[in-house]
Amino acid sequence: MRLSGTTLFKQCYGRYALPAVNVFFMEEVLGLFAAAQKANAPFIVQTTPFARDYAHPEMLLAMIDAAEKIYPDTVFAVHVDHGIEEHIWDAINSGGYTSVMIDASHEDFETNVRRTRSVVEKAHKANISVEAELGVLAGVEDNLRIDKSRSFYTDPKDVELFVKETGCDSLAIAVGTSHGAYKFSGGQGLQFHILEEIQHRIPGFPLVLHGASHVNEEVVQRINQAGGKLKTGAKGVQDEELKRAIPLGVCKVNIATDTRLLWTMIHREFFRDHPEEFAPTGPGKIFMQAYEEFILKKFELTGATGKGSEFGI
Repeated sequence: MRLSGTTLFKQCYGRYALPAVNVFFMEEVLGLFAAAQKANAPFIVQTTPFARDYAHPEMLLAMIDAAEKIYPDTVFAVHVDHGIEEHIWDAINSGGYTSVMIDASHEDFETNVRRTRSVVEKAHKANISVEAELGVLAGVEDNLRIDKSRSFYTDPKDVELFVKETGCDSLAIAVGTSHGAYKFSGGQGLQFHILEEIQHRIPGFPLVLHGASHVNEEVVQRINQAGGKLKTGAKGVQDEELKRAIPLGVCKVNIATDTRLLWTMIHREFFRDHPEEFAPTGPGKIFMQAYEEFILKKFELTGATGKGSEFGI
């Protein structure tokens, strides 16, 4: 069942959060939908501009459409992550998306409002929900690179006016997360005093955590033991932090880095241990199973397991 983000958020607010997972290729799509049906958990499947360039928008939507048929007992939204107007107009016209994000967070406040409001006006006419962003996250994701010196936390004093002026349906906030595999090297973690004040100012309004991967140190070490050269010592969003954030209005939790690290670990280890192999199906099967197990744990962590029944599944 394909729903808008707004419909999902109305049901989950303050009770559980929806894993919002970026996908690039078939194995990820199948693993995500298989886990969701097994867990009876609602979720959001996301495509970034980078993924749309890599696999072509029609191919990505075709894979999602096929997975919906293979796993009919699933509840989900299809979302454009970190889009600009070009990607959003295409998504609206495609007919397959139920949610879009306009990322004008790097602009000044007035420009962010203007661009976001323009997207909201067009998206709402197509019954598509809109996520906006206020505050700037540091880090690297796909072709998005933001230096730490250019990042800043969301100012709680701005959120009421921003939501009122734009009409957006959810708000991505900067409260200490960052994109990429090298998060929290300083150990700062989530800034709950900011999150609490934001919820106080816009109670009941769905909030979004970008850069919410955990970055498992064991996975990083295994990658490096199999020939990788990733930096160590990074720290993502900890499980207890995520559980604490959900009652404070966080409805959507973006996951990308963790699945990339999982893919890298499995493929590096497979070809290290089986140097005579060259078929992609060998590591592919292992990856799909590991991916499914990883997503099942995320559903448990966010409290989404079993909640698909609330939507008639």
